[in-house]
Amino acid sequence: MNFTHDVIVIGGGAAGLTAAGGCALFGLEVALIEAREMGGECLNDGCVPSKALIAAARRAQEARTPLRHGVMLARPRVDWRGVHAHIHAAIAAIAPHDSQERFEEMGCAVFRDWARVTGKHTVKVGKRTLSAPRIVIATGSSPAIPPIAGLAQVSYLTNETLFDLTERPEHLVVVGGGAIGMEMAQAFCRLGSAVTLVEPGELLARDDADNVAIVRRTMEEEGVRFVSGKAARVEARGDGIRLHVEKGEAIEGSHLLIATGRKPNASGFGLEEIGVEIGEGGIVVDQRRRTSLKHIYAIGDCRDGPRLTHVSGYEGSNVALEITLGLPTKVDWSALPWCTYTAPEVAQVGMTEKAARERHGDGVTVVVERFDDNERAIADGDTAGQLKLVLKGKKVLGASIVGKNAGEMLLPFSQSITGKSSSFALGSAVIAYPTRSEISKAASFTAWEPTVFGSVPKKWAQTLAKLRRRLA
Repeated sequence: MNFTHDVIVIGGGAAGLTAAGGCALFGLEVALIEAREMGGECLNDGCVPSKALIAAARRAQEARTPLRHGVMLARPRVDWRGVHAHIHAAIAAIAPHDSQERFEEMGCAVFRDWARVTGKHTVKVGKRTLSAPRIVIATGSSPAIPPIAGLAQVSYLTNETLFDLTERPEHLVVVGGGAIGMEMAQAFCRLGSAVTLVEPGELLARDDADNVAIVRRTMEEEGVRFVSGKAARVEARGDGIRLHVEKGEAIEGSHLLIATGRKPNASGFGLEEIGVEIGEGGIVVDQRRRTSLKHIYAIGDCRDGPRLTHVSGYEGSNVALEITLGLPTKVDWSALPWCTYTAPEVAQVGMTEKAARERHGDGVTVVVERFDDNERAIADGDTAGQLKLVLKGKKVLGASIVGKNAGEMLLPFSQSITGKSSSFALGSAVIAYPTRSEISKAASFTAWEPTVFGSVPKKWAQTLAKLRRRLA
């Protein structure tokens, strides 16, 4: 058939933009379709606004200890209109990176309308029908709304509406103890709201439990209240809400935030009708991100797999290389990093201690390096945290970090896990002093210390010493 384009990309978020831009830069004819705001969830109601809010909250919290390091600060006065303006200024400043104009300059034909796949090679957008030998689905995800009785009858927030608040919540009730729930609970508390977080299971369940405990303790000291239990029923109460916890208390608040994860945007695009398999976790894909129809790819949050912005970008790059150069590119999650931007941050790459012991049993060793042994952390007066290095022999399986700038410390361990570096190389590296990077070096050196200073090296050193005495 006569195709209108070389590739059609449906979705203008992190995954779709990376795939479309990559293909266009190689000179392919690319159709990029996005019905909503360019930039997707990350730019408009995810990473960017949440980190802007966290930055404002951090500034407020710094002033809550008036005298520190011999410096007196005034108590914080939060102007919510200013916080709101800061959030949307951050979005506006970054928006040109993801804009229609930028991708048109790259060579993409951008269509701002809803898309529906009408055939194995055809997509209808508005009144037009486009066709291409390759199609990329990058339709993202939406907030997952739990079955709480009465929820449909009350006003509630998700990450898609939270950042449009024009007034500060008096009492924010958060349902969900994942990354979004924890970050927003602490941020709003620091900005002056009373905050109660309800979670039936473990907080930040995929992270190291010891590290999460440090974060919880900090948040409790700052004023966040945690309630263990399942949100069972909610009802309107004056201008606010009353949330009933199963086998527990009733919590009254001015605002309710539902932060119970994401669900894939997989249905409603015509994929089922042409034979693309969709499971409970999203569009089913192989390691190359190909669907059950091998010329159709699904990347980012819409497919079954990890939902992180950097994962979307990684998959977009992989698919662009495969489509343009014909290079099969399989995903590799062995060194998958993530970070929750609470204070202190919780960061992870590779396996946690729990996951490693489940797979490798007694073959796992763990090195713990506390932040209060680091001289930069001591000088900063910010020593809360630790690094757990998880090893099998001397091979790094994972690193679990909690503390200031924990996410910034993941890179060398990512390289170690993928074989692009080693724990020995990191342990023997020359690190600028004083920096928190020395924590990573110290943990890596500790892993090698029994070998470096073992019986064989000691005997060799003593033999050389004796020889030098005789020859001197």
